[in-house]
Amino acid sequence: MAARRRRRRSPLQRVGRFFYGMLVALSAVVVVGFCAYRWVSKPPEQAAAPSVPVQRSEEVSASSGGLVRKEGCYTVLLACSDATSGNADTIMVGMYDTVNQQAGLLSIPRDTLTQLYRKINAAYHDGPENLRDIVSDLLGIPIDYYVTTSVEAFVQLVDEVGGVDFEIPIHMGYDDPTQDLHIHYEPGLTHLDGQQAMEVCRFRHSNDGSKTEYSDIGRTKTQQAVLSLIAKKVLSNPQKIGRYVRIFSEHIKSDMPLETMLWFAEPALGFDLSTGLQTGTLPGDGSVTYKGTPYCYQLYPQECLEMVNQFLNPYTQDMTLDRMNIVQVQ
Repeated sequence: MAARRRRRRSPLQRVGRFFYGMLVALSAVVVVGFCAYRWVSKPPEQAAAPSVPVQRSEEVSASSGGLVRKEGCYTVLLACSDATSGNADTIMVGMYDTVNQQAGLLSIPRDTLTQLYRKINAAYHDGPENLRDIVSDLLGIPIDYYVTTSVEAFVQLVDEVGGVDFEIPIHMGYDDPTQDLHIHYEPGLTHLDGQQAMEVCRFRHSNDGSKTEYSDIGRTKTQQAVLSLIAKKVLSNPQKIGRYVRIFSEHIKSDMPLETMLWFAEPALGFDLSTGLQTGTLPGDGSVTYKGTPYCYQLYPQECLEMVNQFLNPYTQDMTLDRMNIVQVQ
C-alpha cells in the first residue's frame, strides 16, 4: 500500500500553530516564575514593641497591659537625607495592613522635639537604625523595617514612571547657589519630571522677596501628595519592576531583605491607593525654643495619639498616651 501523503497545512493553520506554541511556552514561563517567586519570597517579621523607660514602665503596665499585633500588619520608617547636613530632610512612618488592604502614612516634622535630640532630624546623623529607634520610642509602636533613600533615587524613580502631574499649591521662589538649588514654580497643575518633583518637595520658603505662607506642615502635605502620585504610577507599571529594583539597589538602604520585598509585591499589586491609603502629619507648635534652640516643633500629645491610632496602630486595640514619649517644654 502506498504511503499516504502528509496533508499540507494552510498558512493560517501554520500561524495558528506557531502562536499556540508561543502561548504554551509563555504559560510555562509564568508558572515557573510564579513557583520561583513563591520559593524565594519570605513573609516579613514583626518587630518587638519598643522598650519602655524605667520611669514609665509601671504606669504603662498598669494602664494598658500587653498589646497584641494584628496579623499581616507591618510598619516601616521612610526617610530621605538632607543633601548637605547629613540629617533627615523627610521622615515618615507607614503602616500596611495586608489582610484588610489598608495603609497609613504619617509625616513627622523634621524639627520635632525629642528627648535625646532637640530636633528629630539630627537622629539620622547617627544612622537609620538610630532614627528608627527614636521614632519608635516617640510614637510607642514597633517599627518593623526602615527604608532610606537619597535625592538621586527619588529623581530617577520619578523619571522612570514618566513624571507626575501635580497641583503646585503656592508661588515658589527660592535660590541657594551653594547647593545649585533653584526652585521657581507658580500655582497650578504642572507636569513634573524627577528633578522638578524633587525641587517642589524640598521647597520650604521663598527668598525672592515675595511673601508666601508655607509652613512645615504644608511642605509635608506636598511630599505626601507627590509620593502618592508616584506610588500610583509605580503600581500601574509592574512590568518595570526590574528597573525599580535597579534603582532601589543602587540608591536605597534598608534592613528589609530582598525576599521580603518580593513578598510585599503580591498584596501591593491589589492595593487601591484611592480608597485604602490615609495620610496625615503629626500636629504641633513649631515656634517653641528649647535649651536655646529656636523653632523646635512641640507635638500636641492627645491629637498625636489619635492620629497614631487612626493611621499607624499595628495592635488589635487602641494605644494609650503613656506608651508614647512626647516631650513637653516646661
